[in-house]
Amino acid sequence: MSKSKNDVAWEKIFEKYKILEQISRDGYMQISSTEINEFREARLMTKFDHKSQLPKLFQENRLAILPNSRGGYVIGNFETFCVFNDDNIEVTKINFPTFLESIDYNNISSESTAINCAFVSKILHDFIGEENLFPTVSGRMSSLLFNFNIESPHGLFNIDVENSQIEIDGGYEGDNSLSLIEAKNYISDDFLVRQLYYPYKLWSNKITKKVRPIYLTYSNGTFHLREYTFTDINCYNSLRLVNHKKYSIQDGEFNIEIIQEILESTRIVEEQQLPFPQANNFDRIINLCELLNQRGFILKDDITLNYDFDSRQTDYYANACRYLGLVQIGSEGGSIGCYLTKEGERLFNMNILDRQKEFVRLILSHYSFNQTLKLYFENGEMPNNERIVEVMMNAQLHNVKSRQTYKRRASTIISWINWIINQIDE
Repeated sequence: MSKSKNDVAWEKIFEKYKILEQISRDGYMQISSTEINEFREARLMTKFDHKSQLPKLFQENRLAILPNSRGGYVIGNFETFCVFNDDNIEVTKINFPTFLESIDYNNISSESTAINCAFVSKILHDFIGEENLFPTVSGRMSSLLFNFNIESPHGLFNIDVENSQIEIDGGYEGDNSLSLIEAKNYISDDFLVRQLYYPYKLWSNKITKKVRPIYLTYSNGTFHLREYTFTDINCYNSLRLVNHKKYSIQDGEFNIEIIQEILESTRIVEEQQLPFPQANNFDRIINLCELLNQRGFILKDDITLNYDFDSRQTDYYANACRYLGLVQIGSEGGSIGCYLTKEGERLFNMNILDRQKEFVRLILSHYSFNQTLKLYFENGEMPNNERIVEVMMNAQLHNVKSRQTYKRRASTIISWINWIINQIDE
């Protein structure tokens, strides 16, 4: 597996400053942006929103990096990320104000628009539980002075922070609290606690009202909100999940009759000379298409570096999108990347409900998925792996030869069929 530019630059920095030796001796290492800039721009070298984005040397040695001043960082054996819970949460349907014309909730292309949409549709009011809610703080600001403890193999380690830059995507104050929102328009497995903790620490020291850190993820019409609390204001690792909800904007019904009609009317296409999908999270397939719709051409390396994919997942999910006819692979400046096909672009000119129907149709246009869903409806339950393998072996799949490989690929069929079933409104 090839090394990224960050990997190469950090190897040189570790060698020059003997970072591993210093951490082994002192438990941490201080480094400045000036020292990092000698090898590569510090802004690119220190932005790790997810654990998967950490350079190889950091991952291999269980290291993390945190800013502690405007141009300074501390490296150590710290636990800086938190894995999202994967509880199955029912989606709450809400109505969008019909008189608003300046926000298209079918085409949300940025975190700021997602937050605005959640505010005007009263999603935030419902989640926070405050009727009087007003936007008050956002953007970049100084952390001022504070210190905190963070867990390390040698016990709690104390970090002093002085005028580090922080950024708040949205701050909303009500009668009883100030809610600080970190927003992302892509799906991930974990998040950097600092994005919640530094703003929380700053504003807890500035106001008397309760400060409520909230993480909002928007993708494919769903607003996913999680509220955390820090049980010890002075401990970075003391966060706990206290509230968790999903919302979507009401835009017509998606019932079992609609899915059955799509199943019966969809024409089966001939299998292409493409890898059979091995990407089980269909929401992430849609999310990758969303990102391509927003940005156009994205290098594969950029997908891996910026959106919580490792390089293998990038290939798996890009190939799954290709299998559905939504994405093409191309090159730009000698580097390989992805972009939407005409079919992919067509889908993202639809409203969200019609787009969901088209995703279902594209899945069911492939024999293995179509027949598996028919078996599901006939028997009232998901067929077992052996039965799905029998279906797949009749489909003449490209380059799937051993029964063991068929069994592994069956997990994708089960996951995608479950995604279709989960679209049914209760």
